[in-house]
Amino acid sequence: MKRKKSIIIIAIPILLVLIFALTYIPHKVVNIEASNVSKIIVFDGNTGYEMEITEEKKIEHIINNLNEVTFQKGKSSFGYMGYSFNTTIIDKKGKTIKELIINSNNTIRYRGFFYKSVDNPIDYDYIEELVRK
Repeated sequence: MKRKKSIIIIAIPILLVLIFALTYIPHKVVNIEASNVSKIIVFDGNTGYEMEITEEKKIEHIINNLNEVTFQKGKSSFGYMGYSFNTTIIDKKGKTIKELIINSNNTIRYRGFFYKSVDNPIDYDYIEELVRK
């Protein structure tokens, strides 16, 4: 009986550490069908300007680009101020599908962490051009 308790007491922390470590494996943060998106709201943290992107071709370009990017989880973003594009993706029913902050062509903030692109770049210039028109 004591042996079983000892094994459980040792196994639980190891399992928790393993689960947390698995979150650092590079993965896709965005996996959305562009046809399910009704609009993308982008708030420019540099200018304070907010834009709703509703044109189908523009939505498709942004979503397809984000779908292609694989991200590596990095350090915590807790305590960091400022950002470029606070991005909210809304589905056809009006519900928020995904919220993330795009900081550059290879960095996002998502769920309290910074993520770096490990393969394809984010089309940051395209979003910047749309928002700053």
